[in-house]
Amino acid sequence: LIKDMEAVIEQDRPNAIMIYVILLALAAMGIFNAQTLSIFRRKKEIGTLMALGMHKRKIVLLFTLEGALNGFFAILLTIILFGPFLYYFSIYGIPLPIDYSDMGLIVAKRLIPIYSFPLLFITSCLVFIILLIVSYIPSRRISKMHPVDAIRGKTTL
Repeated sequence: LIKDMEAVIEQDRPNAIMIYVILLALAAMGIFNAQTLSIFRRKKEIGTLMALGMHKRKIVLLFTLEGALNGFFAILLTIILFGPFLYYFSIYGIPLPIDYSDMGLIVAKRLIPIYSFPLLFITSCLVFIILLIVSYIPSRRISKMHPVDAIRGKTTL
């Protein structure tokens, strides 16, 4: 029975990868939306920095660094707040509401997820890289504006 279950799990791996990619894409869209909104709401601040003589590269670096710090603190908070939950569920499992043995299926009464360190590390790195990219793109775009237009709050580029 174990060989059959392992074969089914291995056969389902491409579906799991697709769901993983879809969830990462949704996370990227959410991060991009939040970063874009944050940067475009601070147009006047960016215009003031440009008017005071700050180079465009330094402005882009400043906001990209801010996005990187947000990502670092988000990963740290996730480890602190949700790490115990992941550990608890990996030890005790998630109780299933129905006893599936009545249906002829041999399934345990608890679902025990397996969180591998490489999976968690790669996911954290991917989200961090996505956050760096989506912090860089809007800040580079808004740094191309003329300082006077940025201070006035005009959105023309």
